Amino acid sequence: MNTIANSGTFTLGDHTVRRLGYGAMQLAGKGVFGPPRDRAEAIAVLREAVESGVNHIDTSDFYGPHVTNEIIREALHPYDSDLLIVTKVGATRGPDASWNPAFSRAELTQAVHDNLRNLGLDVLDVVNLRAMFDVFGTAEGSLDEPLEALADLKQQGLIRHIGLSNVTAKQIEDAGKITDIVGVQNQYNLAHRQDDALIDTLASRGVAYVPFFPLGGFSPLQSSTLSNVAARLDATPMQVALAWLLQRSPNILLIPGTSSRGHLRENLAAAAIELPSDALSELDNMQA
Repeated sequence: MNTIANSGTFTLGDHTVRRLGYGAMQLAGKGVFGPPRDRAEAIAVLREAVESGVNHIDTSDFYGPHVTNEIIREALHPYDSDLLIVTKVGATRGPDASWNPAFSRAELTQAVHDNLRNLGLDVLDVVNLRAMFDVFGTAEGSLDEPLEALADLKQQGLIRHIGLSNVTAKQIEDAGKITDIVGVQNQYNLAHRQDDALIDTLASRGVAYVPFFPLGGFSPLQSSTLSNVAARLDATPMQVALAWLLQRSPNILLIPGTSSRGHLRENLAAAAIELPSDALSELDNMQA
């Protein structure tokens, strides 16, 4: 029996997915730019993830650019009907590997067609609009025009569902006036819990929340606390951080990424970890 079945399921768009999925960002080269060092291993990682029960893969055509989607297609096409591939638009990569906003109707239309072509799909199940008012965090700004462009592409049948990434609560509320939002991707982990109230609000609405950087930005003391809990449970800090997120709220879907099969197995094993009450209390009260 594969362990990720223990993570439970949640609905994203039209799909019921296992809550422990896979993020493809690390399949590209250094800095998410250019080809991977070992393409054969990248393909093997994807195939093992799906064989292990993963049915939610997160990607974008600006990873590489184009690299991760081309690898996903080579590894997994034709796709199993159970597999949900979620992609992102709203950015492009410069020749210097910079991340640049791409919010115009023409740029978003091109991005959707690029994703369709490179993934080998006729329709994208879920497309997340990545807000780029601040590349490294959320910032206020209107998403009306890009969302209206994506809503038009949805009406044309190129997109089934729309989500958001790197957004504020206000942007989510405003977006809901334009189109249904099925998921939100933001930075959230044990050390960065600014979305606590938002997660609970989205859970009450049946909207998925997909945190990224599960171990990002920890202080030395926070890292020490996490490591101590992990040692007691005979687990890795990453496994404990993922297990905490799974227990945090039923609408949280995880997409840890890796370019190594060994690391993939470690991540997927987090689904089998049930944090005891004392460990949960210690992690919940972890100080900076």
